[in-house]
Amino acid sequence: MPENEREIPTTVAVHATDALANERTYLAYVRTALAFIAFGFVIARFSLFAREFAALVHENGEGPGVSTGFGTAMAIFGIFVALLGARRYSVTDRGLREGRVVALSSLTGYAVSLFVAAIGAIVAFALLLFQ
Repeated sequence: MPENEREIPTTVAVHATDALANERTYLAYVRTALAFIAFGFVIARFSLFAREFAALVHENGEGPGVSTGFGTAMAIFGIFVALLGARRYSVTDRGLREGRVVALSSLTGYAVSLFVAAIGAIVAFALLLFQ
């Protein structure tokens, strides 16, 4: 077992509700990953739309700017969320089948939370800067 996950021993047998809850959690990871990827795509394409619109009205369009990099980062984070969800599903499923509960490590929880907070800060800063 990786050292960044905590094992909580149990003697309770695995129930169908536990396995189904694990699958629902995995599907939530997939849904979240797809949302990040799609949102990143929309943000990156907005930069292209803004440049095309500037050319249409004969204004000097700026380069790719923040939106292309931010959109790409969002899509990459979506990929990370999908991989994290797949790993969590397999570790939890294996733990359930072996009669133990494996909790998410504090480090992983804090890292994901900090990254999401950073995304929120970047969005807030961009909204304030480009009013």
